[in-house]
Order: sequence, then structure tokens, then C-alpha cells
Amino acid sequence: MEEEEHEVYGGEIPDEVEDIDPHNADVEMSTADDDAVKELDEMKKRLKEMEEEAAALREMQAKVEKEMGTVQDPAGAASSQANKEEVDSRSIFVGNVDYACTPEEVQQHFQSCGTVNRVTILTDKFGQPKGFAYVEFLEQEAIQEAIQLNESELHGRQLKVMAKRTNLPGMKQYRGRRFNPYLGYRRRPYVPPYFYSPYGYG
Repeated sequence: MEEEEHEVYGGEIPDEVEDIDPHNADVEMSTADDDAVKELDEMKKRLKEMEEEAAALREMQAKVEKEMGTVQDPAGAASSQANKEEVDSRSIFVGNVDYACTPEEVQQHFQSCGTVNRVTILTDKFGQPKGFAYVEFLEQEAIQEAIQLNESELHGRQLKVMAKRTNLPGMKQYRGRRFNPYLGYRRRPYVPPYFYSPYGYG
């Protein structure tokens, strides 16, 4: 029994580590390099496709903005602003206009001042008149004549007439916040309804 064990365990143990063929190692390294190169090429290809898509999107956006007229060169914007100021210098603001009043009736009311080019009665998002209008004349001199009609009556209501102001882009008139009874004063510190002493009572 001992001899058999000697034969089994005492024999020569074959070397598990085989000699590495340097040629085969080069082949394996070269295939790994090929894989890395392929992966890099694929990444470059994907990056190129993404850049092309981004360029196409930018082009489409520019086209849409151009169609909507949102893109303006500074010279064009300046000229349109100057044109707006010129139109406003020939226009008046008319307040306290009756809701049932039509643009034709407003035009007839100011016809004696000069040639009325356009009457605009402002409405809300539901199409209901807001109670004021803008009247644009062809002549700038008509403004002074129209202001003389301040407090004149139309449909039994006294009109408020004044020269139209030009709204500057980005300049909003500051309005103070109105007090909201539901919110109360915001700066009032919060006071808990009951104060519990951390030291207990007594």
C-alpha cells in the first residue's frame, strides 16, 4: 500500500507552466491592438455622426427662427425701433373707452383733429375690450388737436386722451406688489403657538 502511494504521489510532477512562444505573444498583442484601433475608429465615426446631427439641428433652428422673424441684425432692430418711435410720435392713447365702442366710432370722434391712419382697441385673451385704445394719425400735428379732446364724451363716458409713449424693449414699468390678505406679511417671524420649555416644568 505504501509503495502504491509512493508511485502515485512520489512521481514526477509535470510543469504546468509551458514555455510561452514569443511569436504567439506577438500575435495576441497585435490582435489586441487591432481591436483597440477598431474601437477607436468606431468612436470617431460615432462622434462625426453626432457632430453632423448637431450641425443639422443648428441649421434647422436657424431656419425656423428666420421664418418666425426672431433673428434680427442690430441695424434692422435699430431701424424698426426708430420706425416704432416715429409711429408713436403720431399716435395718442385714449382711455376710458366704452366697451361697446367700435374702432369706426373712435375714428369719427377724432376725425376733426386730422387724418386717422389706424385705430387699435386693445382686448384681453378672451377678446373682450380692455377699455382703452390707440389712435394713429398721418400728421404729427394732429396730436395736439387730439389732446384738446381730453375729457370729451363718447358713448356717455369721458375720454382720457394723452400722447402715446414709446415702450423701450427690456424696460418694464415697476409695479409695487399689492398686499395679499391671504398671504399676510411675509417678513413676520413665525411664532409657535405653544412654547415648551426644554427644562420641563417646576
